[in-house]
Amino acid sequence: MEIILATFSALFTVVNPFGAMPVFLTLTQDDSPSFRNQQALRACIYMALLLTVFFLAGQYVLNFFGIRIHDIRIAGGLMIVRAGFGLLTSKAHRGKKVSKGVLQEGLEKDDISFTPLAMPMLSGPGSIAVSIGMFTPALSYQDIGLTVAAIALVAAITFVILIFSHQLINYMGKAGLSALSRIMGFIVLSIGVNFISTGILALLGR
Repeated sequence: MEIILATFSALFTVVNPFGAMPVFLTLTQDDSPSFRNQQALRACIYMALLLTVFFLAGQYVLNFFGIRIHDIRIAGGLMIVRAGFGLLTSKAHRGKKVSKGVLQEGLEKDDISFTPLAMPMLSGPGSIAVSIGMFTPALSYQDIGLTVAAIALVAAITFVILIFSHQLINYMGKAGLSALSRIMGFIVLSIGVNFISTGILALLGR
């Protein structure tokens, strides 16, 4: 249970589906509710698969390039800290920041589930870094299974949030989204600092 809670809390705050709601609604504004729900479901499945693959295979990719897990934790921590500062200072009702080119491409595409919704909005560099950083050779098969289950739980709750994004935005309003964004930003910032500190301590051999 501790593994599930730790994995879920770390990934959910970095994935931040609440920040994806405004962009998701913008990209699906002309779609029917059933098609919008289908896009949300496929995006969450893609996100779960991507994060699971990076969790299971990320260490081997790092070894291939000669990158240690401590290095990825420090680099990932810096990206997560940057994302946390962005959540603390951004206007949440505008959603996650995506380039105008990506947004325009998404408006022109029939299927937005993989790009830009699943990647890079939901499973971006920060969440991928968290997924890779969670793997250690000391994990048992049960621990690995519980971590994958936590990733699936994040995807399931993200799906529920996306399909009810209209109601949530109307209920919470701009002020509610802004407050939630700052809370999530503080947690994300703390996760980033933890990644950096554990990486530095590991490099120093402590």
